[in-house]
Amino acid sequence: MKLIIGLGNPGKEYERTRHNVGFLVVDRLVQELGIGSFELRKELKSSVISYQSLVILARPQTMMNDSGIVVKFLSTYYQIPTANIYVIHDDLDLPLGSYKIQKGIGPKLHYGIQSIEKELGNKDFWRVRVGIDNRVSGAKIQGEKYVLQNFEEDEKKLISEIIAKVIQDIERILLASGI
Repeated sequence: MKLIIGLGNPGKEYERTRHNVGFLVVDRLVQELGIGSFELRKELKSSVISYQSLVILARPQTMMNDSGIVVKFLSTYYQIPTANIYVIHDDLDLPLGSYKIQKGIGPKLHYGIQSIEKELGNKDFWRVRVGIDNRVSGAKIQGEKYVLQNFEEDEKKLISEIIAKVIQDIERILLASGI
């Protein structure tokens, strides 16, 4: 079994922010797979949906920086080993329009990822790192403020295209796993 978690902040005010790109990816993945919609499970502190009883997709309902609590809870509840966890998140170390899928690597600073590492007690999970940095060098806005801004109109098409590519890779990973 695999656990795919999209990171973000719950609430209308955060819906289209750069920090919520993890939510955007899992939402679109659920839509592409045609498996219904997320169900809010308060006891799991998440919105979750199962795919073929082999994959759990989740959207934590805690703030981003407390994501580790939910990831640990979900991995324990569903008995999923750390090596089968995929965390989709924004990454300021990567430029907008790029992404990387890596196990145990990156980014330099991401409080949501640090929370997960702390709660799991290791770094042995997959990170689906979606680049969001489109700041002008020399006049860079502080990262903490930047990630909470909505995507600009000209960025929306690019982020939509990169989400499609990320989903293709995730679907390949699932197919290779026999799912």
